[in-house]
Amino acid sequence: MEERRIINPPSLPPPRGYSHGILVRGRDLLFLGGQDGTDPQGRLAPDLVEQFRQALANLQAVVEAAGGTLQDVVKLNIFVRDRAAYLEHRRSLGEVFRAFFGGYYPAMALFEVTGFFREGALVEIEGIAAIPRKEG
Repeated sequence: MEERRIINPPSLPPPRGYSHGILVRGRDLLFLGGQDGTDPQGRLAPDLVEQFRQALANLQAVVEAAGGTLQDVVKLNIFVRDRAAYLEHRRSLGEVFRAFFGGYYPAMALFEVTGFFREGALVEIEGIAAIPRKEG
């Protein structure tokens, strides 16, 4: 039996822009390696919002190559170089996020880090997708 259920207990503050948990049964797990804002030609987008957009596009490409959609993503970890810049641009970042995910919000965490492997990277996103099993 395949099932995916959002878990937001009433004993926790109501989430805004994420889910507290997602219970998954009967799906295949896809572990998504960290994606930064690098395009297919190896160019890094120029700013935080565009790097965020490209990182989500890169994640989408991986999920779709595995036979899923972004609606199958159940967990995201977002790593940013500068938390203050993230907060300053959160409205634009939210618009970008909704362009990819619509009104669906996986379980998420945000971390501020001192740097990334790629010089100039401002954001990296990794996660887990639970993709429905295909019969046959």
